[in-house]
Amino acid sequence: MENSSSKKIDFAREVDFSRILTNPILDIGARLWEKERYEAFRVCYRSMRKIDDLVDHKKAAVSVISNEDARQLETMITSWLAAVRMKDYSDPFIEEFCFYVDKFQIPLWPWERLIEAMGYDLKHRGFKSFLTFVRYTEGAAIAPASIFMHLCGVRKQSENFQKPIFDVRRAARPLALFSYLVHIIRDFQKDQASDLQYFADDLLAENTLSMTDLRHIAATGQINRAFRNLIATYVRFAEYYREKAHNMIEQTSPMLQPRYQLSLEMIYQLYLQIFEKINPEKGTFTGAELQPEPDEINRRIRSVLDNYNHEK
Repeated sequence: MENSSSKKIDFAREVDFSRILTNPILDIGARLWEKERYEAFRVCYRSMRKIDDLVDHKKAAVSVISNEDARQLETMITSWLAAVRMKDYSDPFIEEFCFYVDKFQIPLWPWERLIEAMGYDLKHRGFKSFLTFVRYTEGAAIAPASIFMHLCGVRKQSENFQKPIFDVRRAARPLALFSYLVHIIRDFQKDQASDLQYFADDLLAENTLSMTDLRHIAATGQINRAFRNLIATYVRFAEYYREKAHNMIEQTSPMLQPRYQLSLEMIYQLYLQIFEKINPEKGTFTGAELQPEPDEINRRIRSVLDNYNHEK
């Protein structure tokens, strides 16, 4: 077991960050873990991405998903989870997946919540209200974040792993919502080009905007005051969850060993780096503007490492 009073983060020297600067942020954070725990994250994350991409690609391909297509996709996804429960090892990926789920005692509720969210996606275009969106994030954002948090919190006792001693879902929720809102603003152009809509209808109406307006703004870069006001609202929501995420990390970190404390701080800081680029008054809200360059990401990573080492 690692010594939680370690003065130096020697484990970080094992990571060549220069090679992973364009990886997803959760992956960058998980690279700080030991190999087997990282492999567990990679396999779990891959399974969720495959489910999410299956639905997103279908939504991007057709303007309206037929009831029959929706049923077929839902059946495909739920059948996969049923095969996992039955440990149907005729699929090599399920065998690998079950190995890590069992070893690290990962519960299956995140996949249940993800499938519920994907079922919503198949039947709806967008969200009638921000509250509907927040409920949707239980599967789309909080579920994958909870797996990350679970893997941060499991502890090895002899040859077995013990479950985290804190409420994983509660700990993951604010950071997941903060990061998801940051994603929505950063990926505005890309999502609109793929006909994916994450801005809530009630907030669009409040700012006299329509989905047609959003597509036009994304395509032309002609940004009006109403859209800036909409972004400002989402920035306020993101700031609310950012503060809660920061507080939750401070509360949870004492229950984690050093490398998992650091990985949690790392993903928070890398999302914060994007958030700091969002300027509702003067921004253009393009991917090029909001996505940090590799050298910027590298500097933030080094800053996190230096600060953590100094504090220890």
